[in-house]
Amino acid sequence: MNATVMKSTGSWYSVLTEEGQRVECRIKGKFRMNGIRSTNPIAVGDKVEIELDNGEATASITTILPRHNYIIRRSINLSKQTHIIAANIDRAYLVVTLASPRTSLGFMDRFLLTAEAYHIPVDIIFNKADLYSDEGTNLVAELICLYEKLGYPCTLLSALNPGPELETLRERMKGKVNLFSGHSGVGKSTLINMLDPALGLRIGELSEAHDKGMHTTTFAEMFELCMGGFVVDTPGIKELGLVAIERAELSHCFPEMRLLLNQCRFNNCLHLQEPSCAVRLAVEQGEIAESRYNSYIGIMSGDELEKEYE
Repeated sequence: MNATVMKSTGSWYSVLTEEGQRVECRIKGKFRMNGIRSTNPIAVGDKVEIELDNGEATASITTILPRHNYIIRRSINLSKQTHIIAANIDRAYLVVTLASPRTSLGFMDRFLLTAEAYHIPVDIIFNKADLYSDEGTNLVAELICLYEKLGYPCTLLSALNPGPELETLRERMKGKVNLFSGHSGVGKSTLINMLDPALGLRIGELSEAHDKGMHTTTFAEMFELCMGGFVVDTPGIKELGLVAIERAELSHCFPEMRLLLNQCRFNNCLHLQEPSCAVRLAVEQGEIAESRYNSYIGIMSGDELEKEYE
């Protein structure tokens, strides 16, 4: 029997069968996906085969069917392992805020390049528009201009008082598997509840001491939407450790750099100090945003890029 994983708590998996039945499952045997050393071999969104347990209302997951994509990050406590956030995603929605809490451009760029690496299209939602000053509103307008030119559709709204943007999002999400991600406290669950009030997801509060979210969502979970399709609500991500992206391939995940790669003098140009680098020239001429290049340099100069899996 084929099914889709809707929720994972580490030992039990709630799946939805093709017949629309919800079944609680355990793993039968051990899984190792293409050599990935993962803390969760089965992720929300995975397509699986299950066998019903004799005389029980539960089942066993026997097979993970091939994924067409997934989004992954380094495990917080086990740096040599990874954590698969979700699989088989049609579109990701990165929810960000410029206040309460602030989302850094570095975090945004890390999420976008991770999605690029795993071939997942991304929309950016700038939430809490009602909290922005005139200066903040002007900054959002500049960021929307920047990221839409790169091919990332952007939406500015307030989840507490949304306008016509909400119906536009509903139409865009209809019939698809949609992932919502971002820091804790940016309003992911609030926004999902506005999109489909019947879901009634728990809403967290901000920590006054640190202006951070309180991690209301503990496990990633997929929900059916009233307009058709699914949405995956994920735990808030504090930091996004990159995995499985080699230094030589990092610029391929920046669309504006990818267009210029064949214009550099050297085929293996890393766009750092090499002469006749088309990417650095584009930055100097304002054709590539300095913030994006700074994100690239920050990642290249760190130790977070994996060479390859052991």
